[in-house]
Amino acid sequence: MVVEDDGDLRRQLRKGLGEEGFEVVPVARGADAVAAATDDPPDLLVVDIGLPDADGRDVCQALRARGVEAPILFLTARDAVTDRLSGFSAGGDDYVTKPFALAELVARVRALLKRGGLDTATTVGDLRLDPVAHVAECGRESVALTPTEFRLLATLATRVGEAVRRHELIRAAWPDGAIVHDNTLDVYIARLRRKLTRLGAAIAISTVYGVGYRLR
Repeated sequence: MVVEDDGDLRRQLRKGLGEEGFEVVPVARGADAVAAATDDPPDLLVVDIGLPDADGRDVCQALRARGVEAPILFLTARDAVTDRLSGFSAGGDDYVTKPFALAELVARVRALLKRGGLDTATTVGDLRLDPVAHVAECGRESVALTPTEFRLLATLATRVGEAVRRHELIRAAWPDGAIVHDNTLDVYIARLRRKLTRLGAAIAISTVYGVGYRLR
């Protein structure tokens, strides 16, 4: 699946990858990518970070939270180390900086596919995360999430049952280099707990003292 809003580039990628033997599903919007990939997970996704309706990294986290473990390769016009790190923190597997040579993209796609499948799919119980609307849903109930709250919850959701360290959560939710005070993460976690309680979700965020937090 190629998730790219630029029509010309999307067509070029579909043609170029098609000529290399790949079956390409082109998508222009993040919301459509989440819906399509959740219903029928592709073998690999090529995702532009700068989508018109959502950050590609949020799309990646939403897919991981929904159990889509296909490799994700980011396309980005930004080559800063901080941008690359945030992409990996969101659950991405590789990146290519625009402009790029098709041959390099094809090589990276083949390398990711050759690594084989990832581990078991991630589950989030009765909780559903919408990266475009930035809401958490449980049954017929929903609550709005700020982008930071969404990234925190999505990061925990990709590692259900695991103790996620504080610095990992901060790295995933805030830009690299941002000044995050000691109690800032705790404040956001408290907000998420209240929202999950309001939803009546079966899963909850627990504190792992001296380490971080766990979703279970």
